[in-house]
Amino acid sequence: MYGAFRGTSKVRRNVSECMDSLEVENTRDFAHVFGDQKHHTMTPICTGTSVIGIKYKDGVVLAADLLVSYGSLAKYMDFERMFKVNESTVMCCSGDVADFQFLKRHVKELTHLDNLLSDGFKLSPHALHSWITRILYNRRSRLEPLWNTYLVGGIEANGEPFIGYCNMLGVSFSENYVATGFGAYLATPILRECLEIKAKGDPKNIAEEDAISTITSAMKQLYFRDCRAFDTYQLAVINKEGIQIHGPLHLKCDWSIAEYVKGYD
Repeated sequence: MYGAFRGTSKVRRNVSECMDSLEVENTRDFAHVFGDQKHHTMTPICTGTSVIGIKYKDGVVLAADLLVSYGSLAKYMDFERMFKVNESTVMCCSGDVADFQFLKRHVKELTHLDNLLSDGFKLSPHALHSWITRILYNRRSRLEPLWNTYLVGGIEANGEPFIGYCNMLGVSFSENYVATGFGAYLATPILRECLEIKAKGDPKNIAEEDAISTITSAMKQLYFRDCRAFDTYQLAVINKEGIQIHGPLHLKCDWSIAEYVKGYD
């Protein structure tokens, strides 16, 4: 019996030591674990391609597809790269998705603060564009850039449409039509033709239907020519009445010519 008692005491001591070690593990600081994570600041992992926008007589039309690519792999096909900031402003992004989510979270905080203040002021498209420019330039100066290019579109307090562009270096401008990524080469000529030839250089000569048709044509061209583009996209129409985000929309494409592309083995 005495031997059995001694054995029980030994078991209890071992259990007690294990519990002490568990308590130490549960209460210790895990900061050093997260401090060892790798930062791929200069190497975007999951990315989105072009976003495009154009002004028309009553507002702005923006478009962005829903594809996120992991290198050349079509990884996620339902990711929204278009974010409604408030009732007059929309932001879109091409580039690294994680960086977009990071900045989007801070924009939500700005909007939430505006709502809490209830002072009659809200974040305008121009103000948001300036704020994003400062953030991107600050991160670029610290050699930790946010690997994104942003379009901010909306209606100013005076009723004027606004489209602003800002890239990862903090370079920014506003224009009547803008395209990012591969769209700067493939979609810009289509947008320019609509504005400078059909509308004679004045967005006030562009009807909403013409702006939507032009944007749709540009998205179709990107889908045909850009291997990171996708046939499912969102389209935002911003005017004095508010914001309408349509989608997911699907491009109607004809690939019948593909059978004639041969002999290049």
